[in-house]
Amino acid sequence: MKRAVALLGSAIFLVIAPGTLAVYVPWTFTRWRMAPQLFGFSSLRILGGLMIAAGLPLLLDSFARFAIQGLGTPAPVAPPQRLVLTGLYRYVRNPMYVAVTSLISGQGLLLGSMALLEYGLVVWLGFFAFVLLYEEPTLRGQFGKEYEDYCARVPRWIPRFWSKRKPFAAD
Repeated sequence: MKRAVALLGSAIFLVIAPGTLAVYVPWTFTRWRMAPQLFGFSSLRILGGLMIAAGLPLLLDSFARFAIQGLGTPAPVAPPQRLVLTGLYRYVRNPMYVAVTSLISGQGLLLGSMALLEYGLVVWLGFFAFVLLYEEPTLRGQFGKEYEDYCARVPRWIPRFWSKRKPFAAD
């Protein structure tokens, strides 16, 4: 797949999948209206804003890497031709899912919506099941030992930014 086609496909998938999960559905829950702060802690609103501010660029960077380096899209119908091992993928195997979950949870905290936080948990559980049942077996089949080595060195969900181990680098 050529980079231009991969970028276009990734952009379309970005609008359809994360756009629906992290923008449209949260809007249907909240209409972007602030509810009273959760548990009476105003600091949760600040944390929510920080989660949104961190999640969006992480998501966009991960999508761009799939197109530019992987020569594919995050969509299962047009997967990358190369295993993406740079950027956030050096620290966590699923930065897109982490970013989308951060966006949803951040909105829940910012807007004071317990329903949105519960929705975020359901979305994460869906991601978890998809990764275990489809994505990881597919990647093992497609990339073999390269993916196995990657899995052995990089955690699935929680990044190791401050680990004494060096971040993963393709050898």
